[in-house]
Amino acid sequence: MTTDTDFAAGADTPWFLYLLECEGNSIYTGITTDVQRRYAQHVAGIGAKYTRARKPLQLLGWMQFPTKSEALKAEIRTKRLSAAQKRALCGQLETAIHPK
Repeated sequence: MTTDTDFAAGADTPWFLYLLECEGNSIYTGITTDVQRRYAQHVAGIGAKYTRARKPLQLLGWMQFPTKSEALKAEIRTKRLSAAQKRALCGQLETAIHPK
């Protein structure tokens, strides 16, 4: 899921695939240009419909891609994984949010 801010991203702006652990032991997968901002939107209840119904509990991690196209392809591949496979993938993801 992308936001209006994401649509305004320039060609040289990196994109991120991110995974959230949500209520009910479910995992939400999305893409954005700013993981910290997008996570805050989900927590505030203005993120995706999915995370409004299943509150996010934690950011599991993210992976950076050079283009939106590559991030979208990774999102599609990730959404096809089982929850167990997504959790295994989290071991390969970035997890620390660095201040801007």
